[in-house]
Amino acid sequence: MEAYELPSGARIPTLGLGVWQMEDDGETEQAVRWALELGYRHIDTAAMYRNERGVGEGIRASGVAREDVFVTTKLIPAREDPAGALRESLDRLGFDYVDLYLIHWPRGDYVAQWRALEELRAAGLARDIGVSNFGRRELDALPTVPAVNQCHFSAVRHDLRLLELCRERGIVFEAYSPLEQGVGPRNKTVVQVAERVGRTPGQVLIRWAIQHGTVVIPKSSRRERIEENARVFDFELDAEAMDALDALD
Repeated sequence: MEAYELPSGARIPTLGLGVWQMEDDGETEQAVRWALELGYRHIDTAAMYRNERGVGEGIRASGVAREDVFVTTKLIPAREDPAGALRESLDRLGFDYVDLYLIHWPRGDYVAQWRALEELRAAGLARDIGVSNFGRRELDALPTVPAVNQCHFSAVRHDLRLLELCRERGIVFEAYSPLEQGVGPRNKTVVQVAERVGRTPGQVLIRWAIQHGTVVIPKSSRRERIEENARVFDFELDAEAMDALDALD
């Protein structure tokens, strides 16, 4: 699978499984196991999702070595002790480190939070650190450049200027909700492009984000949909399709 190199030298796979809104009662574990079985090597969770335990259990049950899976989790900004928060996340995951630790959204003194994340990286608890839902103003306020900025980004709702800003600064841009929680695949233009290229609307939306140079983390707990979402590396959208999708927002 394609990947982008981060400051630590680690490589973040272009496609990952998002687990937002999945229950920690077996649903998350099963989805993670299916994803790893189908070739995924990137799982994105967060303390706020309350399913980190299921992510860890799914990885262990899969038989895939921990070091072969790129795992992201996120700091709830209301927490005043990022070090304690990450250690709690690691305890729930059952891991010694995460590959990527993000500030989930800008709130309060996010500059102080960022400095705390730098210390956690230096301590080896997070290989790389980044942010989520940060715009230009918040990025400008940080004393150093984050490895990743994870933002809502889909064909029907996107900010190409923010994407370009991150690209100029060497920040990997990561797209969440690329399917707009099931709304995007029903968009008329998306359906028309999908029919023309012989792919599903969901695959078209994921491929559009990939061709914009982003890491994409679609969420699904259904095996057939997890498999479908991964079949996006054997075709390309032409300029006409990309322009039509760009024009949706």
